Amino acid sequence: MTIRQEGEQALLRWEKQFIDRLKARGLSLNTVKNYQTDLSCFKQFLLSEQDHLDMSDFGTPQIKIYGEYLDNRYKSDNSRRRRVQTLRLFFDFLVEEQAFSKNPVREIPTSPKFLDVPRPTPFGDLRVAWNFFNKQVAEETGLAQLIARRNQVIFILIYGSGLKVSDLAKLKAEHIFFNRENRVMVAPNKKDPYTIPLLPGFDDVYLPYREALDKQKLRDKVEFDSPFFNANPYRILSGGLSPRGLELVFEDYRKQLNIQLTPKSLRQACIFRWLHENNPDGLIREWLGVSPSYDLGLYKKHQNLFIYKGDLREN
Repeated sequence: MTIRQEGEQALLRWEKQFIDRLKARGLSLNTVKNYQTDLSCFKQFLLSEQDHLDMSDFGTPQIKIYGEYLDNRYKSDNSRRRRVQTLRLFFDFLVEEQAFSKNPVREIPTSPKFLDVPRPTPFGDLRVAWNFFNKQVAEETGLAQLIARRNQVIFILIYGSGLKVSDLAKLKAEHIFFNRENRVMVAPNKKDPYTIPLLPGFDDVYLPYREALDKQKLRDKVEFDSPFFNANPYRILSGGLSPRGLELVFEDYRKQLNIQLTPKSLRQACIFRWLHENNPDGLIREWLGVSPSYDLGLYKKHQNLFIYKGDLREN
């Protein structure tokens, strides 16, 4: 095997290890696929520039050429930014594995991030989903009813408090408070915890669910600190739901009800609702867990197109 072939084999091996590590972190299937797509773009660049995949001598000059390659290939700032960010993370991994002494990608400034036009779940679709949850809870029994209650709680935590699937995957039952003001706590890995108000009426949904969940946990002889769970048709298997598992919950309802319903579209609906309630921009940013520079301009621009006023429980 030639030195070039060894270099190509090394890149493919490092890429597989990098992707395996992402999967082990519990990232969603779509997120992992995006990383693979971004790395495929990098490999296409290597082939176009040097006719092989050996990157053993790769450094800052080649990274800068890659930046120009992305500028010519992609019009979208977000597309360029995402591919640079993926390569930055990949080289961080290579440095950690001692395959490279330093990360040359950090010589390239990241393009500013731009928000896509918001595509929130329409208010009418929210009501369709809400009424369907209520119908399931009323008609199902046993574990099927408990799953329906669980899904309704997930729905209202996203629409009511703007939680991401990554927040929900790490949420603990003790992070939901019922005091003078009902709130949920988010505990990011690298930031201080913060709390977000819960939607009025959340306790009417959550407390019966918690009571039923506690009884089912006793029957199945399981214990966990997450408010959510995995189950088969007969028993609870484990506590918690992964980000991908949470996405699948909405995928099933979206197909069954033929409505626009994803965690992202539901969270965007929450942002519009906060704006319609005239909450200050700074407070909304705080609840979203974003930086003070986060731009709500696109949401405000489309605010009159998406109205989120009224109670989901109204007919």
